[in-house]
Amino acid sequence: MNRLFGAKNTGPKPTLQGAINNVDTHVESIDVKLAKLNAELTTHQTRLSKMRDGPGKSALKAKALKILQRRKMYEAQRDQLQQQSWNMEQAEMMTGNLKNVMTTVDAMKSTNKTLKQQYGKIDIDKIERMQDEMQDLMEAGNDIQEAMGRSYDVPEDVDEAELDAELEALGEEADFESSMGQGVGGEGELPGFMTEGVPQFVDEPPEAGKVQQAAG
Repeated sequence: MNRLFGAKNTGPKPTLQGAINNVDTHVESIDVKLAKLNAELTTHQTRLSKMRDGPGKSALKAKALKILQRRKMYEAQRDQLQQQSWNMEQAEMMTGNLKNVMTTVDAMKSTNKTLKQQYGKIDIDKIERMQDEMQDLMEAGNDIQEAMGRSYDVPEDVDEAELDAELEALGEEADFESSMGQGVGGEGELPGFMTEGVPQFVDEPPEAGKVQQAAG
């Protein structure tokens, strides 16, 4: 059977990119041939411009004509191959886009399935009740803070006249205490009631040093 139909091909399957590379390689080889033909035509054109009419010039023209025909044939073949390469590149781009689309669709299906499983476990009514409880607790906390911050018998309004009077009274009190602290004889002297005569119920007069220590 293998002799009739051939052996089974076990090699790697051809790919679109491989076919594009083969066509591009063929196009490059044709470009090399075209460059060689163009060089020959340029040489013949230079020689023909310097020759006189005659059999030699006619023969050279015939040779140049064949070269021109070959060049056109190669150019037509190159154009066909370039078009094939372009078509295959378009097909490869479409294949790549299709693969990307399929990958995106599979990812969306998997995500959709996961979301359904996760959201299916959530009780919306329970969340709403929890939100209501949190709101009640916040309101209760605000009420507690307001109650704890309440003032007790503190006058709300104090006018400027009352403030001036209070400050003046404090100033007079400070002046009075300062004058009482200095005394008549200066700092360090004992008050008058401690330097007066000894009361009748004291047997001995106090010593001056001990009196000062007691006053200090």
